[in-house]
Amino acid sequence: MWLGRWARSPWSDVVLAVCAAVAQLWPLLSRDGPWHWWGYVVAAGSALPLVARRRAALPVLLVSYAFSASYDLVDAVASQPLWYGPLIALYTVSAWSGRWVRWGALAVILGGGLLTVGSSDTAFRGVVVSVTAYALGRAAAGSRAHTAILTERAARLERERVLEAERAAERERARIAREMHDILAHAVSLMVVQAEAGPVVVRADPERAVATFDAIAAAGRDAMDQLRRMLVVLREDGSGAPQAAVEDLPDLVRQAAGAGLEVGYEVAGEPRPLPPALGVAVYRIIQEALTNVVKHAGASRADVRLSWQEQELAIEIRDNGRGAGAGLPSGGNGLIGIRERAAACGGTASAGPEPAGFTVRARLPL
Repeated sequence: MWLGRWARSPWSDVVLAVCAAVAQLWPLLSRDGPWHWWGYVVAAGSALPLVARRRAALPVLLVSYAFSASYDLVDAVASQPLWYGPLIALYTVSAWSGRWVRWGALAVILGGGLLTVGSSDTAFRGVVVSVTAYALGRAAAGSRAHTAILTERAARLERERVLEAERAAERERARIAREMHDILAHAVSLMVVQAEAGPVVVRADPERAVATFDAIAAAGRDAMDQLRRMLVVLREDGSGAPQAAVEDLPDLVRQAAGAGLEVGYEVAGEPRPLPPALGVAVYRIIQEALTNVVKHAGASRADVRLSWQEQELAIEIRDNGRGAGAGLPSGGNGLIGIRERAAACGGTASAGPEPAGFTVRARLPL
């Protein structure tokens, strides 16, 4: 990562220009001279413009090539082709410039090279290295464009995932609101009816008034409890049948095992009676987790553990499926529903991969 940031910084161009200049000056410095001062000027002049290669790719190429082509104007210079600066500049033009600029630059370099070289062997090598530099630049441009497309696509998919998670949470909250409306509407309506009848009953039948006020208090307490828990009480068939509870979990485990999954069921601590709403939440959390295991995990075994503690009930569902040890996202609708159910009871829930397997945990206060 730091190497990529360094390659994109202006200082990398400075280092590249200095390295190219040293490489082109080295034959003049390491071989016995004396060499004409023009050779030193041209060797440095064809490389140092690379400092500005990203800001002015085509002018840098033309300047660098002009210096390089004038190297042999004097005889007293070391025998070498000054290719480093022009080739790097051609690569830059190929990687960052438009089509017509790229093609024009390549034509100038190839045509000028064929006109100025002294032998066919040197001309052939010049054509090969120039075409190679151009091809490498186009490959870099293609890679950069492909990376940009993948980055944009990943960002778009992430936005869509976040939006879908938000929509799923909104749907779950809407369902919570509908169910709570039914529950609280009943309780509040009962309180209103009893309160309106209260003044009449107080005058006509004081003993009955006491029962009326007790009913109002009971309805109020129940409504406050429902508001605090914010729990959806779901009836799958809408017939008012008895709701699922912790006592039904062994049957749920057997149902999951009937789907071809080996399921372990363990209870630690001393079980105790739960309010109906909390019992439904426990059942539904485990049901949703096991459903996810059967449908998505590709697991052969799952373990369900209930740990009854003094102040809370801890739930853990672990499987050995595809999620084990992998960085899977936790944005599915089922996991959102589990978190919403736990939060509605004043608890917490989490899900994610662990070395031992993909694990769903929930803690519900008693």
